Amino acid sequence: MTASKKQMKLGAFLMPTGHHIAAWRHPEAAIDAGIDVDHYVRLAQSAEAAGFDMLFLEDAAGVREADAEIASQTSRSIGFEPLSLLAAIAARTSTIGLVATASTSYNEPYGLARTFATIDLLSGGRAGWNLVTSASEIEAANFGARGLRPHVDRYERATEFADVVQRLWNPNNRTAALDHKGEHFEVKAGLGLEPSPQGSPVMVQAGSSDVGRNLAARTADVVFVATQTFDSAKSFYDDLKARVSAAGRHPDAVKIMPGVSPVVAETRAEAQAKFDELQELIPDEVGIALLASYLSTDALKGLPLDGPLPELTATQGMQSRQALVVEQARRDNLSIREVARHFAGARGHWRLVGTAQDIVDELEHWFVGGAADGFNVMPAFFPGELDAFNALIIPELRRRGLFRTAYEGSTLRANLGLTNGAGA
Repeated sequence: MTASKKQMKLGAFLMPTGHHIAAWRHPEAAIDAGIDVDHYVRLAQSAEAAGFDMLFLEDAAGVREADAEIASQTSRSIGFEPLSLLAAIAARTSTIGLVATASTSYNEPYGLARTFATIDLLSGGRAGWNLVTSASEIEAANFGARGLRPHVDRYERATEFADVVQRLWNPNNRTAALDHKGEHFEVKAGLGLEPSPQGSPVMVQAGSSDVGRNLAARTADVVFVATQTFDSAKSFYDDLKARVSAAGRHPDAVKIMPGVSPVVAETRAEAQAKFDELQELIPDEVGIALLASYLSTDALKGLPLDGPLPELTATQGMQSRQALVVEQARRDNLSIREVARHFAGARGHWRLVGTAQDIVDELEHWFVGGAADGFNVMPAFFPGELDAFNALIIPELRRRGLFRTAYEGSTLRANLGLTNGAGA
């Protein structure tokens, strides 16, 4: 393949023991990784040494599974509050971007804007906010809500929330009165903070529904997305870039970065053996519970695992993820067990197993073919698969001229090729 003149952007998506649901059972995994700050710092420093644009931390304001036994077998419910963790990582890194998830459903715009602006200043202009609208009944119950807000209502609140935050981050409003009075929020004053060297934190969004795409087109600098085929990735990419243009922004103002979970080794056989080892560690009940959680359904209970995925009613939860899973199940004629085991590997994201040449061939195809501006890398287990990515895939990307050999600047916006934010 011919190398592109532009270079892809890479995020390192951190998870306590890894993105594979059974990563915590891997013999090289650290069981207490979720509450070991040194573990996260080591991963951050490794990603920075490799030249990654950013770290990415996701979050949920509650445990992941209602069943305590299932939750105890995933390790995903044990972990630090991400903004506090970013502050700790910021002190022990120098250039890599620092992106964390925070929900518009259970925060207020002023407090969130102030916290991210502070981390942005403390880190020298490296912070980013991943905007989400919480889609879990468990989270809702932790904040006095009587069930999950309807999808459209969550995005109406998110749209006003994002608007207020971006106005608070605007240098002209840092000390002046804001005087915002909207349907969901009233905010009087500015933040009382100077802008960071990048102007304002980078705005990241991960929703793929129609309303999520519209919000991203208006507000996002980076969009993360779950896609599994080149055609679906290309369709999303073209659609979102068109919406960005329609919103009066240049298409290059938004970087689209699909999630990818690679398992890489020197030979294809070694890579497949590593992946097979992880797959064998998935208990059926854990895989089914994870799948049901993301589909926001209890329709799988009692069904034969070797039978087909049933018809599902529309969800108020993660609508785009439900659509992705159903599409894959129908396309590949998968049983419930097969869908669950596949989903457990990367939660519906693109999965690649092979040599560095195999994997970079695929990444380059999506990148050069106009289906991605880069990728949010989701190692199956830590630190092993991040180390393998850095040792095998990064050199191959550089050999083809697809990835930087040194950081272009000292801020996240500079390295992403974005202009300074919020009017700075």
